[in-house]
Amino acid sequence: MKLSVFTVVTPDLTPEELAVAAKEAGLDGIEWRFKEIPEEFKDEKPSFWRRNLCSIDPKASDEELARFDRAAKDNGLETVSVTPYLTAGDLEATEHVLRVAKKLGASTIRVGVPGYNRTKNYNELFDLAVKYLHGVEELAKQYGVKCLVETHHVTIAPSVGLAHRLVSGFSPDHIGVLFDPGNMIHEGYENFRMGLELLGPYLAHVHIKNTGWKRTELREDGSQGWTSYWEPVSQGIVDWKQVLGDLKAVGYEGYLGVEDFSLKYDSKTLLKEYAQQVRGWLAEL
Repeated sequence: MKLSVFTVVTPDLTPEELAVAAKEAGLDGIEWRFKEIPEEFKDEKPSFWRRNLCSIDPKASDEELARFDRAAKDNGLETVSVTPYLTAGDLEATEHVLRVAKKLGASTIRVGVPGYNRTKNYNELFDLAVKYLHGVEELAKQYGVKCLVETHHVTIAPSVGLAHRLVSGFSPDHIGVLFDPGNMIHEGYENFRMGLELLGPYLAHVHIKNTGWKRTELREDGSQGWTSYWEPVSQGIVDWKQVLGDLKAVGYEGYLGVEDFSLKYDSKTLLKEYAQQVRGWLAEL
């Protein structure tokens, strides 16, 4: 298994700084965040989702895209993914991301999945997503880039089972699943080994982060409330050594992308700690 970083978690580094730090940490690849910085956030302190200095602007010119390509190649790193925040149904935006991914030599992108907040029926949202994925599959064939559905809380694919239901009618050559156990602690937990066995050829990428639960205010009826929050990779509910063993057991040999939102480490230290932890666990399997 190889190691990568999703640049959402290195917001204070430029593409060049990130690539050098990733090389020094011993990583193998980069997943470029694909999102603009809104004008109102451009003077803020760097942050994961607002002023992220390590993001590709969707309006970037070919010359600007070449900067990200050079940063990776100059440091012997693979561009694994271009990772956007797409809306399910928006095939025009999806094709734009695929076009950029093709230029950068990325093998995957993340596609849109409908959110779920009790205002629309799941079955309607599922039908919308399937219709969208039919169009996505044709685009994936055209561009030679695999399109991934991520297991993510507050969507209609919070678990492996529901993600598999979405993708199972499509070819795993073109449509796959981004397996994210940390997200599944927030919502969608299943036995991770069972989920990996279910996915089979649809397992295309893995994100590594961790999550905890803590008590919060009492509910209206006086019962104890709980909330989830981000933990460092080695300290949350996901037993990552066990999950790595599960991945090995099903024959996974792809990338493990760090996406640690715990804020325990600065960006460069995060990459070093991540590589040391994960390579240590892999060596023990």
